[in-house]
Amino acid sequence: MQLLYTILIMLLVVGGTRITAQFIPIPLPLIQIAIGALLAVPALGLHVRLDPELFLLLFIPPLLFVDGWRMPKGEFWRLRTPILLLAFGLVLFTVLGAGWLIHLLFPGIPTAVAFALAAVLSPTDAVAVSAIVHGRLPRTLMNILQGEALMNDASGLVAFKFAVAAALTGAFSPAEAGLEFVLVALGGLAVGVALSYALGRFRAWMIGLGWEEPAPHVMFMLLLPFAAYVAAEHLGVSGILSAVAAGMMQSRLDLLPRQTTTRLLNRSVWALLEFTFNGLIFLLLGLQLPDIVKASLEEGELLWASAGQLALYVGQVYLALILLRFVWTWLYWLVSGALRRWRGLPSGFAGQSSLRLAALLTLSGVRGAVTLAGVLSLPLLLGNGEAFPQRDLLIFIAAGVILLSLLVATLGLPLLLRGLPADNEEAREQELRRQRAKTIEAAIRALEAQSDEPGLSPEGMALAAEVKARIMAEYRQQLERDDSGEARTRLRQMDALEQRLRLQALRSQRLELYRLRHRNQVDDDLLGEILRELDISEARLYRSS
Repeated sequence: MQLLYTILIMLLVVGGTRITAQFIPIPLPLIQIAIGALLAVPALGLHVRLDPELFLLLFIPPLLFVDGWRMPKGEFWRLRTPILLLAFGLVLFTVLGAGWLIHLLFPGIPTAVAFALAAVLSPTDAVAVSAIVHGRLPRTLMNILQGEALMNDASGLVAFKFAVAAALTGAFSPAEAGLEFVLVALGGLAVGVALSYALGRFRAWMIGLGWEEPAPHVMFMLLLPFAAYVAAEHLGVSGILSAVAAGMMQSRLDLLPRQTTTRLLNRSVWALLEFTFNGLIFLLLGLQLPDIVKASLEEGELLWASAGQLALYVGQVYLALILLRFVWTWLYWLVSGALRRWRGLPSGFAGQSSLRLAALLTLSGVRGAVTLAGVLSLPLLLGNGEAFPQRDLLIFIAAGVILLSLLVATLGLPLLLRGLPADNEEAREQELRRQRAKTIEAAIRALEAQSDEPGLSPEGMALAAEVKARIMAEYRQQLERDDSGEARTRLRQMDALEQRLRLQALRSQRLELYRLRHRNQVDDDLLGEILRELDISEARLYRSS
């Protein structure tokens, strides 16, 4: 029962902190970490012991899967050069540079363990950045950060597992590790794509047999990231990359016909799962903080002078990480800008210096959920049965870097964003209208080609022609709208007014339904059916706005 109470309390806190964040100008991850640390004090006594392997399996696959599923594939391909350079080149640069620095700072930490800490500190968290900037970061930079976070989660954690394996066995060969990395990565991608494709074919077969109920389809997709991870790990390839590949492949397969309700339910379930898991990870970080600090101080009482010295070491590690990231991103912007000028291409950020862009990307490299999940998965024992060296200290440094990166980004990013030109929303709106027009034209062509059903009476044929004409008139009206700014402004005002009136009418229907039920004038089954129709209508209004 104690475990059940603990889970319920944590879920309640995750939901409560999301509401609190609406009124406090502090990023949600920081609030959740602070509440977690408060709950862990002896007076409240909420304590959670984490099994490293279980923690990694529970949190990492679904979070990476949903990131891969939602990543805009067109933008990912367009921005592939900066994304891959950040996700793989910068990770290698960080592992080597920060790893040697950590080994110099802490001579008692073996080299492989120092590289493991540097590797687990290399993944970034775009979700935390989004919570800080609230949509003020240019879309191109945000897409770069999202693509980087998706790929460096995989590359950083794969490098972390190699470094941990080297620490456990005491053997490491760069050439063999490089070849094995490629094989493990390609194998993980292949497993994820294969399982995702197999699930897509299986769901299509289910639909062909008439099994269209959304719940089983959503359940299968919930299990997919765990299946991809476990299957890949069992085969000796990367379960992390397998989960990423399954998510990216699933977004391609999520277009099955007759699955509208399933897609709506799937998006809602994954949004809830992503919010809950991200919140639980930061809450767990807060819950572990008192024990992490205590264990680090006890473990290092002969080696470290004080808690202040530990904090200094955290600051030095974080400073090394941001310096490495700044150098890498600044050099990229310099070289990229020079190449674009040489080719006669316009800059994507006209008027913005490479220093400012590099600073934005540097401070946006916030560490978060994946770093915490990875470092907490460190094994307790080495292969020979001895305790893993300085495990508590490594967790303390990682937790400190996460907190410091969140604080620095919270203070620094708003300053760097001042005066930065806003996104060209007009161009995006034009592209949206162009693509929407293609779908409308396809609908009109389909209606024009629709022949009358055989056996219809003259009255039925006249009725069908009238309905078709009405629908096509609505579609043509959408195509023939004036494209001027004034007309669009007036149209938005009309749409907003129509939405308010329709919502008011729907809510009046609902209130009348409640009144009838209160007077026992309608039974529960009829009430549920009518209420469901009203809820779907209201959801459609919100989605269309």
